[in-house]
Amino acid sequence: MGAVRSDLVEAICLELGEAGDPRRAKDQQRYMKSTMAFRGISAPELKAMVGPLLADPAYLLTGRDQWEATVRGLWDGARFREERYAALAICGHRRYRLWAVSRSSMPLYRYLVESGAWWDFVDDIAAHRVGPVLRAHPETESDRMRSWAMAEDLWVRRAAILSQLLSKDGTDRQLLLDCITPNVTDREFFIRKAIGWSLRQYSRSGVAAADWVRSIVEELGPRLSPLSRKEALKHLG
Repeated sequence: MGAVRSDLVEAICLELGEAGDPRRAKDQQRYMKSTMAFRGISAPELKAMVGPLLADPAYLLTGRDQWEATVRGLWDGARFREERYAALAICGHRRYRLWAVSRSSMPLYRYLVESGAWWDFVDDIAAHRVGPVLRAHPETESDRMRSWAMAEDLWVRRAAILSQLLSKDGTDRQLLLDCITPNVTDREFFIRKAIGWSLRQYSRSGVAAADWVRSIVEELGPRLSPLSRKEALKHLG
């Protein structure tokens, strides 16, 4: 593991610390049911503040190990939720795309999923970090997702179910079903919701996708929870 770029971490925390709205922060924390405090910074505001720092040549991360160490350093040291959002922004910055879509980054993403352990982090990681790796390396990452779908940690399972959320008509139907099936009778709300969401999202990819989703919902029958069924068929009439 490389050395953390502490100057970048400090610059981000300082920038975020000078902004925010305490009233909004309380509302955000209440809405998210978060034990970690918020600064009260909106997503567009956060992007506007963090983006220039990540684009600044003075803060360029010069190796993959340094990139991962800096992401982990900011994430692990975060006192406010926005600092973790900023860590995810480092993950997804265009400068570091080659590292972000590498199979070697999947242990990092699993660590972020497990330690983040809430839907705002997990859904973003699943769709925007795990998904691109899966699409770039289906020959290895499909089986990894099947393994994640049977993990003890519910957030890892949710990430697997949602990993193709942005794949559209490139969705691997069998993989989607393989991630759903081990979880179809799970009573956990966040798993049931993820199952329905993943099916609904794919159904938007065209007539054939919609027909397939209808057939899967029928095939799963009473094993599929009412919530999952409602979400899956939400836009299918």
